[in-house]
Amino acid sequence: MILQERLTSDLRQALKEGDTTRRSVIRLVIAGVKNAEIAKGAPLDDSGIVDVIAKEVKQHRESIAEFSKGNRQDLVNKEEAELAILFGYLPQQMSREEIVETARRLIEQVGARGPGDKGKVMSQLMPQLKGRADGREVSDVVSELLAGS
Repeated sequence: MILQERLTSDLRQALKEGDTTRRSVIRLVIAGVKNAEIAKGAPLDDSGIVDVIAKEVKQHRESIAEFSKGNRQDLVNKEEAELAILFGYLPQQMSREEIVETARRLIEQVGARGPGDKGKVMSQLMPQLKGRADGREVSDVVSELLAGS
């Protein structure tokens, strides 16, 4: 089943079960997909839908960080619950060790020698890890590896 159909099916299920959190998260994703389709002028494939979901994940992570700073545990809990639902639609997330391994291989392939080559590495690494790893974590790993070279 493609991701769009899965979202629609899960929305129907959440409506039947009265799961308001799941319902609102799925509606948010579907609205984001529709907006992206309008902007693109064509329907999105699963990869495009994963991009929309990854964008929502990033926004939720930022919200969690801000709510934590503001000492609003109630809102942090709400955002974390929504984040867990979003992760259900993303491919399996890579561990830090897997990211390090993939980054090391790519650094060797492109012959990166130091922090100045980070852009060259990131431009090739991010498409490989798309939807499977947080961009900030990937950036941190690449910076650490290039600083150590």
